[in-house]
Amino acid sequence: MSKKVLFVATITRTIKAFLIPYLKMFKEQGYEVHVASNGDEEIEYCDKHYNILFARNPLKAGNIKAYKKLRKIINDNDYEIIHCHTPVAGVLTRLAARKARKKGSKVFYTAHGFHFYKGAPKLNWIIYYPIEKICSRWTDCLITINTEDYERAKRKFKKCKRIEYVHGVGMNTGRFEKELVNEEKLKIRESLGIKKNDIVFSYIAELNKNKNQILLINTIKKLKNEKENVKLLLIGDGVLYQYYKEIIEKNNLQEYVKLLGKRRDVNGLLSITDIYLASSIREGFGINIVEALYCNVPVIATNNRGHKEIIENGVNGFLVSFKANEFFDKIIKMINNETKLEYVKESSNKFLIGSIINVMKKIYENN
Repeated sequence: MSKKVLFVATITRTIKAFLIPYLKMFKEQGYEVHVASNGDEEIEYCDKHYNILFARNPLKAGNIKAYKKLRKIINDNDYEIIHCHTPVAGVLTRLAARKARKKGSKVFYTAHGFHFYKGAPKLNWIIYYPIEKICSRWTDCLITINTEDYERAKRKFKKCKRIEYVHGVGMNTGRFEKELVNEEKLKIRESLGIKKNDIVFSYIAELNKNKNQILLINTIKKLKNEKENVKLLLIGDGVLYQYYKEIIEKNNLQEYVKLLGKRRDVNGLLSITDIYLASSIREGFGINIVEALYCNVPVIATNNRGHKEIIENGVNGFLVSFKANEFFDKIIKMINNETKLEYVKESSNKFLIGSIINVMKKIYENN
């Protein structure tokens, strides 16, 4: 009988976006691979997918049904490894796997950024901190992806068997391997109304309050008075799309800020980007920044715990405060070649999927 592994995440999109290489790794090692998540999309390297209606809000009553279904799945299968991701799935899985752990199943939980952090709202601490602390006692290995979370977990979660720090979940380089020639780059520029000598900034993120694109819009509003040939590409969709559209129109920034929505040609868009900007308030890690660095694009990012894991000031980019003036000052210096960043693409190496898979293999083997 083959060994079994179960991966659990609140939504299937998380599995497809970040965890396929791990499913493949276990498949190649002879495991029967199971997945439990909300969403019926087809999942590569998955032998069995349980569609469980997890609610992203931990207080929703529907999570009781999800817990019972998950508990039955875990108890009916003799999993060697159970690895859960995202807060709701992480809590319910560790609760549901208590009996299985007594029979030898090992439970791993990757925290993609605790909701409690320095400067987080008090409500986050009231709700999430005690839950995570309680659940840590039912965790064989807690994996953190930034230093702040790792240090707090080591101090506070004493009943957790093992706590590890890993450089993210690993960036999959597949869609970035094709290097575009100048002619292809010019076509992309032309399709977006960008001239050959325009300076291009981009940011790939959902349009929401946390990603804080308004900070970048305000930066461009100031910057265009100094440099007329600037363009900001906001790549992604979200609840604030219409709001940002109105702000852009109200300030006559249509020529300078472009809302591109969801795009499949991220490789092409990054290939025409001169400087990548990241303005999020909270970030557990920041895989979009790693993608920019891998494409040899320097980064200016807000100083939060996730960005701090990736950006080395003066090496591959700069960290700034949540002020448009600071973004403006750093952009001007970079445009005027007052900063020399010579280790941009190389700095992404430790965050790539190959490196992370090797680290995770050792973590799995040592449990």
